[in-house]
Amino acid sequence: MQEPLYLRWKQWDCQSDCQYECMMTREEERRRNGEKPTKYFGKWPLKHVYGIQEPVSVAFSALDLAIQFHGWVSYFILVYYNLPLQPNRKTYYEYNGLLHIYATIVMNSLFWSGVCHSRDVELTERLDYSSATLLAGYSLILAIFRSFSIHDQSAKIMVTVPILAVVATHILYLNFYNLDEGLHRKVIFGIGAVEIVVWGLWAALTSHPSKWKLRAFFVSSIFIMCIRMLDFPPYKGYVDAHALWRAAGIPLSYLWWSFVRDDAVFRTTVHLKKSK
Repeated sequence: MQEPLYLRWKQWDCQSDCQYECMMTREEERRRNGEKPTKYFGKWPLKHVYGIQEPVSVAFSALDLAIQFHGWVSYFILVYYNLPLQPNRKTYYEYNGLLHIYATIVMNSLFWSGVCHSRDVELTERLDYSSATLLAGYSLILAIFRSFSIHDQSAKIMVTVPILAVVATHILYLNFYNLDEGLHRKVIFGIGAVEIVVWGLWAALTSHPSKWKLRAFFVSSIFIMCIRMLDFPPYKGYVDAHALWRAAGIPLSYLWWSFVRDDAVFRTTVHLKKSK
């Protein structure tokens, strides 16, 4: 008997389906015996919906992607249509190009995250981990450039090269040597911790008119990183720590683009005053 198309494209076959059904049967027996859920192959048992392995995480990834896209579009409209432009039609906001790149990278990462949560196979894991690593590295670069107001090209290269070297090395290691989830988590946490420290230093010292948003972003980032470290059995078989982490990231994405828009207005105003 041939599986439905929506199962075949996700590489669901009789063996994987049997493993899932046996796992669910075993978990039902444990529940009846008053036992707590246990991990299988290092992962908690999650109920599938139409072949989707982690439906709640997929939904939150998709919603976060939509928020990121909305934030980027609203930022685009602001800088190109609502704020003054230079005579060469370029924006006065010096971080404009960096933010367009950031938007592309973060949406790409969320897309592959949703795909991986939908069907966790080696290929989708590689794409998810690689995209997340690239996002973490680029976010750190952006944080350093903005927090320390780095405009000199030589200084930018000195910041960018070592970070990209770490990112490239980790991605190559994952894809061509060992797809190590534990190491990947450590690398992401390490890069993320440095980024939070950078934002925190700027939030504490800046006189930016929207510093409260920056500080809220800083505190929320710490909270979300703490959530990411949680590990508990899925509630009702659907909501695990990863889904909760994805949900917590949605308001943070909105807050981030809100601050970016304020920052664009602030920096444009500063440049216009200097040009007069």
